[in-house]
Amino acid sequence: MNRMVLGAFVSLLLVAVGLFWLQGRAEVERGAPPPAAPPAAAPTGLPSADVDGLRGPAPPEATELTREQQRFFRYDRDRDQRITRSEMLSTRTDAFRKLDKDGNNLLTFEEWAVTTAERFDSADADGDRELTPKEFATTAPRPSRTPRCNC
Repeated sequence: MNRMVLGAFVSLLLVAVGLFWLQGRAEVERGAPPPAAPPAAAPTGLPSADVDGLRGPAPPEATELTREQQRFFRYDRDRDQRITRSEMLSTRTDAFRKLDKDGNNLLTFEEWAVTTAERFDSADADGDRELTPKEFATTAPRPSRTPRCNC
């Protein structure tokens, strides 16, 4: 009984493969390229175009931002000229790593957020929970002193 079922299955499989092969072959014949035309005279030289008087579009203008504006826009994600508390906190992961002095990753996020929130609150002079560009300028890191040459 198993041999009969297996034989029927194999014969159906062979018929399916045959039909698939015939249909694939018919598609190839239908989509075959047309017969080759006699070769035309080969063009000599390179093609050229008349570009006299043509002018392409002007390249986009990049506005020159000051260093403080660049730093401001790193935090101002939605470009509304205001830094919200969540925008300020979202980019402070490096500060988190700096706060973990022993490197054991036991500094909690809440401890880190308290330090950042205190810094934000000290910069927010008018207390409206948003930093204007002028208020944000007070948070700029102080430049490090370069050591004198000991020549």
